[in-house]
Amino acid sequence: IMLLIADAFALDAATVGFALPVAMGAMLVSLLLDFHLALAFSFIVSLLLGMVSPGDPFMPLFYFTTSITAALHVIRCKKRTAVIRAGGMTALVSFVAIIGIDLYHGELLTRGLFDLGAGFIGAAITATLVSVTLPFFEAVFDIATDIKLLELMEPNQPLLKEMIYKSPGTYHHSIVIGNLAEAAAEAINENPLLARVGAYYHDIGKSQKPGYFIENQRANENKHDRLSPSMSSLIITSHVKEGAEMARQQNLPSVIVDIIRQHHGTSLITYFYQKARELQPLTPLAEQDFRYPGPRPRTKVAAIVMLADAVEAASRTLGEPSPQRIQGLTNSVITRIFLDDQLSMCDLTLKDLREIAKSFNMVLAGIYHHRVDYPGIDFGGTKKRSDYSDKKHSEEAKAAGGGHKG
Repeated sequence: IMLLIADAFALDAATVGFALPVAMGAMLVSLLLDFHLALAFSFIVSLLLGMVSPGDPFMPLFYFTTSITAALHVIRCKKRTAVIRAGGMTALVSFVAIIGIDLYHGELLTRGLFDLGAGFIGAAITATLVSVTLPFFEAVFDIATDIKLLELMEPNQPLLKEMIYKSPGTYHHSIVIGNLAEAAAEAINENPLLARVGAYYHDIGKSQKPGYFIENQRANENKHDRLSPSMSSLIITSHVKEGAEMARQQNLPSVIVDIIRQHHGTSLITYFYQKARELQPLTPLAEQDFRYPGPRPRTKVAAIVMLADAVEAASRTLGEPSPQRIQGLTNSVITRIFLDDQLSMCDLTLKDLREIAKSFNMVLAGIYHHRVDYPGIDFGGTKKRSDYSDKKHSEEAKAAGGGHKG
């Protein structure tokens, strides 16, 4: 093919070789999978193409150099325009490599301009093709790149917008959990962006019945007072299934759907389980009827979201959130979830749990830092959230393994 194109345009075959978008493959592999795989991919492809053009031993080196440059400049890229910048850097490296090759052959003056133009065309084609095909590969192979995750964080995304309008309390709750989850993921070298986005979407199912969740209720208004504990439990657990279904309908990546499904695991909805036992002390109760359907977290990020969810809910019960009390609460919640066997399916180690607890303490200490009283201003009658007995009990139940808040 190279020879046919060269003959058609009266060009040297090597000139056409400079225009081939070989770096496209390495850039896509780096974006969709991993830079180390892109490195191996570039090496193999460069060797294979070197066999096609045995007359010039520098061509495999040229392909490998430009491919690695393209792959390097899309690591952890945050915008789709980063692909264009990576194409520009690839063109720059191509120019340097082409000038070196033509100088070695003594042909810089005779064909240098054509070769440089071909190198620029190759880099431009690479950036263009990657920009066009990346969304296709993300959808077909169900891969959540950092670019895709950043787009999902935008408040104008349909599911987030629906949550803002229908369940603003849940939205605020999710934002705080996003801060906790991101810090924890960084602490154990997991993807912090995935943790934050998973936290943003973990409770989207609550927008279907927002009034049944404590963060969206007004003071002294609780719809569960008119329901049996078993019915309340069914409504609370349903937000997991409904959230996963909503995520699938919006074609969210499966890794986000999995976080939604796993963020409660099979934990017990303690509040309604205890309430049912109090109402029917002589009737045997099946604990399984008051547990979330699961599955338990399968990844570290899903487990982080579960822990952040429980810790954030429990932290709202602290009347005087000093650093010592925050640390004690965090350790208590994490220990309770660990002993409930919710973390046995993921790869979290005890060291990871310690680092996660430290990151939670740091974020919560920043949220609940001490403030001085405003002189001359009387907030007479204003109650703290923890002063409402119904909310406090519900949040404590959540900390114990699922609770009213869900």
